[in-house]
Amino acid sequence: MRGWLLTKTDSGILPSFGEIDPAGLPPGEVLVRVAWSSLNYKDGLAMTGVPGVVRAFPMVPGIDLAGVVEESSSPSFAAGDLVAVTGCGLSERHWGGYAELARVPAEFAVPVPEAYSLRQAMAIGTAGFTAMQCVDALERHGLQPGGRDVVVTGAAGGVGSIAVALLAKRGYRVIASTGRLEEAEYLKSLGAAEVMDRSELSAPATRPLESERWGGAVDTVGGDTLAGLIRTLGHGCAVAACGLAGGVALKTTVLPFILRGVSLLGVNSVEVANAERRRIWELLAENLNGNLLDSVTAEIGLEELPEAAKRVLAGQVRGRVVVRVAP
Repeated sequence: MRGWLLTKTDSGILPSFGEIDPAGLPPGEVLVRVAWSSLNYKDGLAMTGVPGVVRAFPMVPGIDLAGVVEESSSPSFAAGDLVAVTGCGLSERHWGGYAELARVPAEFAVPVPEAYSLRQAMAIGTAGFTAMQCVDALERHGLQPGGRDVVVTGAAGGVGSIAVALLAKRGYRVIASTGRLEEAEYLKSLGAAEVMDRSELSAPATRPLESERWGGAVDTVGGDTLAGLIRTLGHGCAVAACGLAGGVALKTTVLPFILRGVSLLGVNSVEVANAERRRIWELLAENLNGNLLDSVTAEIGLEELPEAAKRVLAGQVRGRVVVRVAP
């Protein structure tokens, strides 16, 4: 099968493209002929050899995949079914989507909703799945339309773009925070009411609490941006945090939590039970239009991954990137 393989050498992690022996596929009940994958921030880290992402070698990278079931020993799936896998340890401990075949445990896979093609399922991928998790977490916490503005950080990226679209679809007034103000019209086309420079949130703190501004937030950045959000959330409001592009350290105080009762909701899209995965995909099918997905998606081939990985880490990718795996 054709694909990418990461191997660990004395000089670091080496990606190579070519023919891979399918005999190396890991165990699992479902064999998938992969048609599409996607490019996420974590994929960029893996493809450029950043240590700590891939935990077993050799490894086929790619944290997402969508394709057609070729063989299944699970009653949950049959040959010919269209399935998607996002997260679940792909590209970390289990071979991922950047090759023409993948074998996965049945609990990793979900049926692709009828509303989406395989390509659109990967336009969603981990990014869209995470965005829906964030919106769902905020609403389960009590967020409702009609209150204060909701802000999305890193709004021009994959998670951010889809979060903006989902929140706007559900009736919220969305503020898009980005370091790329040239993407303002793009963000407004997704439903953002306003676009703000990211420096407003990431500026150093002058005091532990600032004016209440946000009814909720989806944060894809972390670091100083997340600290700024916590200081400016409204009373009883929450931020759903899912990213670390701005750093892993969080400099804050307990005051927003004990004086305003704000909440920090952590969102993990990797370790999710299959039933919950199916529920999130159902929510996506109800709230995210396929035509809108197409408008925020660029397409590359497998051979283009190394350069695209560098661009995603440099913050030069807008929206979503799908990877054409099938020849």
